Amino acid sequence: MTTSPDLATTPATPRPAGTLLPYLPAPTGGAPDPDTLFEGFGTWAAAGGRPLYPHQEEALLELMTGSHVVLATPTGSGKSMVAMGAQFAALAARRSGLGGRTFYTAPLKALVSEKFFDLVAAFGSRNVGMMTGDSAVNSDAPIICCTAEILANLALRGSGAEGADGADDDAIAQVVMDEFHFYGDPQRGWAWQVPLLEMPNTQFLLMSATLGDTTRLREDVEERTGRPVAEVAGAERPVPLTFSYVVEPLNEVISELVTTHRAPVYVVHFTQKDAVERAQALLSTPLASKDEKAAIAAEIGAFRFATGFGKTLSKFLRAGVGVHHAGMLPKYRRLVERLTQRGLLKVVCGTDTLGVGINVPIRTVLLTSLVKFDGERMRHLTAREFHQISGRAGRAGFDTVGEVLVMAPEHVVENRKMLAKAGDDPKKLKKIVRKKAPSGSVNWTDSTYERLRDADPEPLTSQFRVNHAMVLNVLARTRDSQAVHGDAADPVEAMRHLLTANHDTEAQRSAHLRQTFRIYRSLRVAGVVEKVRVPDDSRPAGYRPSVRLVVDLPRDFALNAPLSPFALAAMDLLDAESPTHALDVVSVIEATLDDPRQILYGQQNKARGEAVAAMKAEGMEYEERMEALEDVTWPRPLADVLEPAFDVYKRTNPWVADAQPAPKSVVRDMLEQAMTFAELVSVYGLERTEGVVLRYLADAYRALRQVVPEEHRTEEVHEVVEWLGELVRGVDSSLLDEWERLQNPVDDDADTVVEGELAEVGAEAPARPVTGNPRAFRRLVRNAMFRRVELAAREDYDALERLDGSAGWDGDAWSDALEELFEAQGDDAIGIGPQARSAALLTILEPGAALPAGATTRGAGAPPTGDGGDDDRHGVVQPGTWWVRQVLDDADGDHDRTVTALVDLAASDEAGQVVLTILDVGRL
Repeated sequence: MTTSPDLATTPATPRPAGTLLPYLPAPTGGAPDPDTLFEGFGTWAAAGGRPLYPHQEEALLELMTGSHVVLATPTGSGKSMVAMGAQFAALAARRSGLGGRTFYTAPLKALVSEKFFDLVAAFGSRNVGMMTGDSAVNSDAPIICCTAEILANLALRGSGAEGADGADDDAIAQVVMDEFHFYGDPQRGWAWQVPLLEMPNTQFLLMSATLGDTTRLREDVEERTGRPVAEVAGAERPVPLTFSYVVEPLNEVISELVTTHRAPVYVVHFTQKDAVERAQALLSTPLASKDEKAAIAAEIGAFRFATGFGKTLSKFLRAGVGVHHAGMLPKYRRLVERLTQRGLLKVVCGTDTLGVGINVPIRTVLLTSLVKFDGERMRHLTAREFHQISGRAGRAGFDTVGEVLVMAPEHVVENRKMLAKAGDDPKKLKKIVRKKAPSGSVNWTDSTYERLRDADPEPLTSQFRVNHAMVLNVLARTRDSQAVHGDAADPVEAMRHLLTANHDTEAQRSAHLRQTFRIYRSLRVAGVVEKVRVPDDSRPAGYRPSVRLVVDLPRDFALNAPLSPFALAAMDLLDAESPTHALDVVSVIEATLDDPRQILYGQQNKARGEAVAAMKAEGMEYEERMEALEDVTWPRPLADVLEPAFDVYKRTNPWVADAQPAPKSVVRDMLEQAMTFAELVSVYGLERTEGVVLRYLADAYRALRQVVPEEHRTEEVHEVVEWLGELVRGVDSSLLDEWERLQNPVDDDADTVVEGELAEVGAEAPARPVTGNPRAFRRLVRNAMFRRVELAAREDYDALERLDGSAGWDGDAWSDALEELFEAQGDDAIGIGPQARSAALLTILEPGAALPAGATTRGAGAPPTGDGGDDDRHGVVQPGTWWVRQVLDDADGDHDRTVTALVDLAASDEAGQVVLTILDVGRL
């Protein structure tokens, strides 16, 4: 048995405030005394100003005496503190030689990461690790934070399941499952169920504010594990809630809430578009005084709002209105949270994502509707959804009461307004034409509201599923799990157990069985499994039939991106000498990433708009145009190569059978069109979903860094990767900073979280100069030059004037410089294809480099100036500048015409983008 260094001895020197390690009882060689554990944790909680509530004490006493606990207490009642107490007890047991680890799971990577840093602060860096699929930090630590799917796949493999003696350090002795209501999620619920089925010797803490009736679940877990299950529920909210149904104009309601000191108000919408439109409408309602607006401006300070939604958000915030939804950049969401925490924003318009624990303090929740679109249809909220959202109202330590208000439908509000205006006048009342709900819409009434208010959350429904990954995980079990699972270590017995012990109905279990046989047959055909005989003395023949894998599965194939091994194999199809090699590498990686639907639909809409214009110009009839548009979609580079290659690949690699490559061009599109982030957002109308765009680009950057093999990491590929990383970091550094900070999250000597944790929530990290990464800056310069090539090829002289007019290169100057070329070689005189982007056609010279013969660092006709004249005479690039020459790929292939420019490095750093001056456009 090994012991973590932090736990080997009680620390002799004081630890930083907040750490739990000094409160761990001394090792005794046996099970820690529950009373001692409880007293130690309670002392720590009280010392931090967080004395335990009675329901927390009840849950902790049950956990520390070995019971499972279902913690079904309201939002804001301190479930996280109970989870930390459970982990404290598990760590004490490990320290006393009982082995085992504790796993914390959550549905979202962001929540897992947040919990990771909280636990590092409490237990020290060496005791806490994290596994999310794209990040793995200290994965051998005694406390692990992970997504539910990670734990489920480990359980399927038999990894970490604790033996009866509990002495295995790698065994999973305890599991804390947060947001356990995801058990009923149709797509992901299987991951919350599998650990319950496969880890009979593990202690569980299942937590959610909206579990509903858990009787059946508790009975099943107790029967399966032989360990008592305690339900801790019915706790009083620290901040009680009041509920109201409102039939008044929304802006008036919000204004009253603010003026009567019932803010912050979170105005809940069910689309991002509605949230932004409501914020816009509130600009006409005075919500902040002159002094309050000044305080907001002072708190915002020098925060950088980018073009696009950033400018819109800045306007909202300075008027005292916040916006918060998943489509925003992380830095914008954190700024809104910070301003709200400071008490500076009285109103935040957002979506129902607040139900998953976002960090916005809320006094009043105002629901604008009781209807939402669930991906298939419009429907009423479930009781669980209603209570999950409502539970965010009321801040412990700040409010004595929280309020939940539900707005009546707009037509009901309008009708009441007309009735009030008519008063008691019979003639006016007779003339009123009552408005009705929009045709085909799902309506709600005060009865709908009362039903949801009074209803308990619906009982959780099993969502067990069988797929290739599940079957292969079970097949991957080794004899090492025999001591834990007995006969269930055999794949056939293990799969039989899953199919018969899950919480589904008999009819559903039969469907799972049929699916399992279909998967098994596909594995046999692929040559991945074979029949074997397993010794079994209980049978007359002395054996029983079974199956086994005959190939080695990729390490953690189901824990990370399932198509990453395919991406590696597909790289063999690429030619490293091809002029499109770097772009093709990007396309292979992009095909393995999840589709960013908003971006793809934006690309499709633009492509269809251009196609319609072209078809109209050709005189095509309407019906013919509509039929032709069905074939117009977003760009799918290498689809004709990757899709057939995948069909071949999965025959011998069936673990990818449940995935499918999805060719797309987002990063490639940016490279081919030399687009910045702002241009990508603008071109495809993605202002409301900038956060989605940035997350996709960050995922692409991480995948390019992690997956591309060395033989395909050419200089141009390195340049693209560096450019993409700098682009993401320049837009919002938090996504990459956190990912990289995970590799070294704390000061190990002090066991305190550094930098990011000490930085104030919402504060921006200092921006790295745009020239700070020369390789990435070279790509930016290439993009800036090629942007001009593209505009020149289209003869878009107005756009060129907007870029270079201030330096003397207006539209007429560009036209005059290119007129001879177009006259000689026609409209397609300038190429913009792969050859045109070739590195061979671009020359970048850095300070001190010798200029080509006849070249200058001054524009055509510019007079000699100071030191520049000396540098020119000596043919040297001036300090602080780069000299750049882009050769045009002309139709005749002469390559004798160029665009020459001078890049100002200091000005580029100040502007945060390439600042260049065109020197000349003409013959070489």
